Amino acid sequence: MVTGCGGQPAQKPAEQKPAEQKPAAPEAIKIAVQGPISGQWAFEGEGFVRAVTLLAEQLNAKGGLLGKKVQIVQADDKSDPKESALVAQKMVAEKVIAVIGSYASGLTEPASAIYDEAGILHITPSSTATKLTTKGYKKFFRTCFLDDRQGLFAADYMAQKGYKNAAIIHDNTTFAKGLAEWTKKYAEEKGIKTVFFDAITPGEKDFTPTLTKVKAAKPDVVYFTGYFPEGGLLCKQAKDLKVNAVFMGGNAVNNPEFVKIAGLSAAQGTIVTTEPLPDDLPYPEAKQFMADYKAKYGDSAKSVWALLAADAFRVIVEAIQKTSSTDPAKLAEYLHTKVKDFPGISGPIIGFDEKGDRLGTIHKAYIVNEKGEFIPAK
Repeated sequence: MVTGCGGQPAQKPAEQKPAEQKPAAPEAIKIAVQGPISGQWAFEGEGFVRAVTLLAEQLNAKGGLLGKKVQIVQADDKSDPKESALVAQKMVAEKVIAVIGSYASGLTEPASAIYDEAGILHITPSSTATKLTTKGYKKFFRTCFLDDRQGLFAADYMAQKGYKNAAIIHDNTTFAKGLAEWTKKYAEEKGIKTVFFDAITPGEKDFTPTLTKVKAAKPDVVYFTGYFPEGGLLCKQAKDLKVNAVFMGGNAVNNPEFVKIAGLSAAQGTIVTTEPLPDDLPYPEAKQFMADYKAKYGDSAKSVWALLAADAFRVIVEAIQKTSSTDPAKLAEYLHTKVKDFPGISGPIIGFDEKGDRLGTIHKAYIVNEKGEFIPAK
């Protein structure tokens, strides 16, 4: 028998119990929200994040999806197409299964190629350029409506108001140039003459040279198809130059910042063609969302693009629940073939066509009133 130094029998060491292992938390389902969270269009990107975060928190409070929490990953493309490509690569590395965004067509386009190659489901709530869905990407969708449909609506409105001569200004971005070209086509088919058609440069501050040419062309209406920062400056400077024409803007002018930049005296009377504004949506889903949004953030959602981002999240959730899968290919197949009359916040989502575009169209005309509010135009 082996003994210790003191001649006493060695004590048998206490048997070590293995440490109790806690079960690992299930890995979260990652969904990215890509948008201009900083930069000139930050208002819209922040709206995306707020809307989707609200819905994700509500969903997680009820247990999440497939027994897992949903994690929202913010992807700030800084209103810059080059940053859009970089941030898309980061989202691929993050292993997100789906992306909601970006805001502008020129931001969405470079990212969409990267997401397509990586096999990630991608839904934009606000990029309306028709060419985005002509590239054969099977996992790319939109909850917004296309430029050709808005162009037809704008041309119809001009004809209805009896305008004979139109000046159309864009900014050479994918979205704005496309909307301008579609509007010109449909307006001319209705007998409206295009007396001026040209582009400005985004980011410039002085549009007097362009507006001087517009004034000389004597249009009844000036339709600007670009974004609210330039739209506000154009509107203000057109008034300063005494351009005697109605100022119209496309749906990227649909933003309270437009009125701030233009100034109330210049902005009043401006017509905007756009999807219905949040407060005008009559659907129960919209009213509940708006109430929840105000309760969480203390203010109402001002931009319809935030609500369309919310709808993008909701159809992703619907696809995950119905397929019991997070495989982007299965989710895309579901959206292409099974979605029908989904109760969207922005209105019934009839379905998606073979290119991923939302079926149907909803546009309205608004006018800026004496308080700087956008109200339905007659």
